[in-house]
Amino acid sequence: MGFKLIDYVIVIVYLIGVAVFGVLTGGKQTNTKDYFVGGRKISWLVVSFAIVATETSTITFISIPGLAYLTNLNFLQIALGYILGRIAVAFLFLPSYYRGELVTAYELLKTRFGEKTRNYASVVFIVTRTLATGVRLFTMAIPLAIILQGYKIFSGYPAVTVYAISIIVITAVTFVYTYTGGIKAVIWTDVIQMFVYIGGAAIALYVMLSHIPGGWGTVVATAMAKDKFQFIHWGFSGGLAHFFTVDYSFIASVLGGAFLSMASHGTDQLIVQRLLSTDSLKSSQKAVIASGFFVALQFLFFLIIGVVLYTFYHAFPFKDGDQIFPKFIVEQLPSGVSGLIVAGLFASGMSSLSGSINSLASSTLIDLYKPYFGKHSDEKKDMKLSKLFSLIWTVILVGTAFIFIHSNEAVIVVALSIASVTYGGLLGTFLLGVLFKKPQQKDAIIGFTAGLAILVYVFFFTHIAWTWYTMIGAFVTIMVGLTSAWFRRTETA
Repeated sequence: MGFKLIDYVIVIVYLIGVAVFGVLTGGKQTNTKDYFVGGRKISWLVVSFAIVATETSTITFISIPGLAYLTNLNFLQIALGYILGRIAVAFLFLPSYYRGELVTAYELLKTRFGEKTRNYASVVFIVTRTLATGVRLFTMAIPLAIILQGYKIFSGYPAVTVYAISIIVITAVTFVYTYTGGIKAVIWTDVIQMFVYIGGAAIALYVMLSHIPGGWGTVVATAMAKDKFQFIHWGFSGGLAHFFTVDYSFIASVLGGAFLSMASHGTDQLIVQRLLSTDSLKSSQKAVIASGFFVALQFLFFLIIGVVLYTFYHAFPFKDGDQIFPKFIVEQLPSGVSGLIVAGLFASGMSSLSGSINSLASSTLIDLYKPYFGKHSDEKKDMKLSKLFSLIWTVILVGTAFIFIHSNEAVIVVALSIASVTYGGLLGTFLLGVLFKKPQQKDAIIGFTAGLAILVYVFFFTHIAWTWYTMIGAFVTIMVGLTSAWFRRTETA
């Protein structure tokens, strides 16, 4: 038991292999359309798998089992909302994207409202994606840090230093294929890595069950006694005020999951970029809807792992759910198997990180640089800038990850809370443009700002659950935008 030489070899070979595979599959990038949307020639099923891998990250691998270990299956309620939200994206947003040759999500806002609205949305996306990816990158470093701390060379180093080293190593490997291969390399490595991390988790689950006397029967008996299989939680027991503070009540989860999924898959460049790489609107719609069902099954799988972990460790309870699964992998699995599964864990994180680097670079170039500084630049210069922006954002993401080293909250909650604060304004602005004809750029910016301001207040000064954030922000943005449009028409009448 414990990490041995063979495990280190497996992890190192895997990391090098992923970098080489990404470089080879990326091929030659001749222009920014190749670099950012793969020439629009990628299969919908491949894109769907890539979406799942991108939104999964190490947070799913680590934190969702940790949630089930500490609580129950309530988190699965959000998956129902995820499916509904993606169906809405497929028929509400994607037709608008495919009416033009768009490369970023925010070009749609330029077409509907104007340049300032696009820039505003792009900046908000960049800030949100940077913070959310920083959380995910930190999470990815947890298993490597645990491994390194058990190694003599690093045993005397402070934990902060070990985490910093882990973050830098993983980022450097991911950067290699992202920089050279563009979105095509990102998507294909995402697909491979999805099967690697699912396979690794399945092996861990099998080993875990084989070590529990009575196997699955014991898990069921132990979990039932503690209500670990509780799926639906209505959240009405504490009154109306308490209802809005419960993260995973059924209504908050389904509505919150739907609005969050509409925002993340309809307005976030990280996901929209993948949807724009398919060959047609129909293919893109199939990709996004299928990904919702795949993610729901994946959530269930990792929550079950958490329930089994509870049975395995229930005699020695842990307070930090995020470390429980990595601890089992490193300390309990046979040599060779540990290395394979840690490689799978890295796979889940690298798929998300690579997508973030590429999407941040694309939004910076297309939405912010070219409209002001590169109107007449040629493709050769744009390609050089694309790769330069990839490098710059890689460095920034490493720095952001350092911020979360001292965080004590479950990283899945931290990541989703950060995203939800800005997603509400983004979603509301897109809905304002798609569903209503009269609001103009001024109305959209006023509404967007109001939505952001309300959510910042809610985040810092109330106890409202994060599952309500996106819906609140979208509602405020739409209502304020429509009110602004009404007053503007009244004044000019």
